[in-house]
Amino acid sequence: MARRSWVEQVMGLPISVLARGEGAESEQADAAVRQVFAELIEVDRVFSPYKVDSAVSLLARGEVGWDGVPPVVRDVAARCAAARELTDGLFDATVPGGTWDPSGLVKGWAVERAGEWLRKIGDVDWCLNAGGDVLVLCPSNEPFTVGIQDPRDPGKVIASLPRTGGAVATSGTAARGAHLYDPRTRDAVVTRWLSVSVTGPSLEYADVLATAAFVAGDAWPDVLSVLPGYEGLGILADGNLFATAGWAAV
Repeated sequence: MARRSWVEQVMGLPISVLARGEGAESEQADAAVRQVFAELIEVDRVFSPYKVDSAVSLLARGEVGWDGVPPVVRDVAARCAAARELTDGLFDATVPGGTWDPSGLVKGWAVERAGEWLRKIGDVDWCLNAGGDVLVLCPSNEPFTVGIQDPRDPGKVIASLPRTGGAVATSGTAARGAHLYDPRTRDAVVTRWLSVSVTGPSLEYADVLATAAFVAGDAWPDVLSVLPGYEGLGILADGNLFATAGWAAV
């Protein structure tokens, strides 16, 4: 079966697309992938807290108000508020210091939205990977195998999961250190878990739930119960794994 892959650096992350099927090498497939990258570049321009002229940065400096940002920013703000309510405050886009940083939601939301370009090429299976957060679209119903990184050794895979559709997202401190904070204490997350991976139908919600679950510590499996269809895999500091009941069956 024909395969083709693309990789670009966007949002400070490697974004890769793998195509599989008869149409994988077509001009239509290439055009769809270019649209994916273009959309993610635009999202980064608007939402990156590291770009001085992004809407997020302008809001943080008080140079614009909510009425002065594009409608898509207000839409994401509403999604962040809904995520906070859904997770009982474990996910919160208001960071210590009082500024608004939607990064914990934006990547999953943006990748899922950009993936709509790939759905238009119906004879191709797709695996879209944004720095370890993965969206799978398989009209052939033949699965891709998604690897779960060993947080103790980024060069190794500690578990794998076959997926014919949906998403897998991981939250933890292996890649970026102690960058996650607990909204309940306003301090860095303290937990014996190195990472929590979540799979489900939506990458936006898998990403949000993975973040909230990691913040929850030992109570992380309970976080996933707030929405149907989401399962998780936690990795302890000693390398032991714990999966929710439906992880292997998804």
